[in-house]
Amino acid sequence: MTSQKVLSLKGLSKRFGPVVANDAVDLDLHKGEVLALLGENGAGKTTLMNMLFGHYLPDAGTVEVADEAGRMRALPLGHPQAALSAGIGMVHQHFTLAENLSVLDNILLGSEPLMSLRRNRRAAREKVGRIMEQSGLTAPLDTRVSRLSVGERQRVEILKALYRDARILVLDEPTAVLTPQEADALFENIGAMTRDGLSVIFISHKLREVLAFSHRIAVLRHGVKVGEMATKEADEAAIALMMVGAETPVTDRTPIPPGAPVLQMRGVTVTGSSKRDSLHNVSLEVRAHEILGIAGVSGNGQSALAGLISGLRRADKGEVIVGDKPVSRATPLDMIRAGVGRIPEDRHHDGIVGAMSVAENMVIERLDDPEVQSRGLLRGESIIANAERLAQAYDVRGPGVQARAQLLSGGNIQKLILARVFEQSPDLILANQPTRGLDMGAAAEVARRLLEARARGAGVILISEDLDEILSLSDRIMVIHDGHLIEADNTDRAAIGLLMAGEAA
Repeated sequence: MTSQKVLSLKGLSKRFGPVVANDAVDLDLHKGEVLALLGENGAGKTTLMNMLFGHYLPDAGTVEVADEAGRMRALPLGHPQAALSAGIGMVHQHFTLAENLSVLDNILLGSEPLMSLRRNRRAAREKVGRIMEQSGLTAPLDTRVSRLSVGERQRVEILKALYRDARILVLDEPTAVLTPQEADALFENIGAMTRDGLSVIFISHKLREVLAFSHRIAVLRHGVKVGEMATKEADEAAIALMMVGAETPVTDRTPIPPGAPVLQMRGVTVTGSSKRDSLHNVSLEVRAHEILGIAGVSGNGQSALAGLISGLRRADKGEVIVGDKPVSRATPLDMIRAGVGRIPEDRHHDGIVGAMSVAENMVIERLDDPEVQSRGLLRGESIIANAERLAQAYDVRGPGVQARAQLLSGGNIQKLILARVFEQSPDLILANQPTRGLDMGAAAEVARRLLEARARGAGVILISEDLDEILSLSDRIMVIHDGHLIEADNTDRAAIGLLMAGEAA
């Protein structure tokens, strides 16, 4: 890292109606620096980066970028092409690749003039080859993206940005779907590139990565930059205090002897559209007072497993038992009545009915409850009173319980779902990616609720791509890979990472 400045944001502000997303934010980046941008959900991190990249037009403020000679130049705002031309590349958390095209075609896509009559693929291949050699990021150029692993797709996204001669790289949750080994390799590659002059801003909720790989940390809270610190002077407690204004409670998982089985699967097979959407001869058991963690990289059969436990998928072979009831062919209603509480992966699509009110969504799984309906008519006052009580207990913030649920932020939708699930005291809880995209405070609250349910006597099946979450909450760990479940004999991070990659530990 050098003292040479390559980027300067000055007084950037953005409002969306009455909501202030960013308020006069100043931020500098230096050549060869890795800057971690942290903050709670809704703190304004993504909005700030979208203004930098031209997706949003700021209400106030300026952006200056160094040219190749090191002179700071004003960047035209609100124009993504201007950002690309200035050497700014952005890699979003969710990949934007054309799966039916090859790796090389994806890298070239959008980098050539629309009126170009021919493509110089040889020169392009040579340039990509040089980039791969210099960066250490490799990908099979002639392979269709649909055949790549998640880690390979992440590398292709970064190669796309580097092919456009990016000198500043913005990474949004770059390791959200990578194994620990893939994440470490990615940051090693990034470290090599920064030594050659690349500058990086990365957004992450994983403090272990932030402390291991960044040079400097900047923190946003409620749209305002509340501070910066050199990473070598930081620790998790100091970062948490700056992010949320208070210390984050520590998860305390007290050992509890497990009880009777609440979920059993014996030789279960679910046939999906691909092997990654299937289960193959899966057997598992979850007991009362136990959290079973299912670790794995996205797309290895988690959706089939969650669908089966939710009643959205049916077993083609094998036996599924909840409590003492066979449910291999059960419907979602059957699973709810069997005592299964469901925290779905896609909280917007599967967790709520967006056009219905917050209050209605809180009772949507209790329509046969006499407090909710009487003689086929909904009891509106009772539903609203219930929602107001739960909104206070679970800190559901928003425009009110009678507003449409789709108006809530992602974090508050998750709190709504938690309130609906935990208030029914289910015997079995499916927690599918329960803290994805949540800030430290919200994630700690989810963990507390899951541990409370475990102490009460519930069994929990925790499906997560966050290995830190799995290790901190689980009594036992299994790894899912290509639809197969493997028991993890120990809690060694490297050993579990190898199993997640399909290799023997």
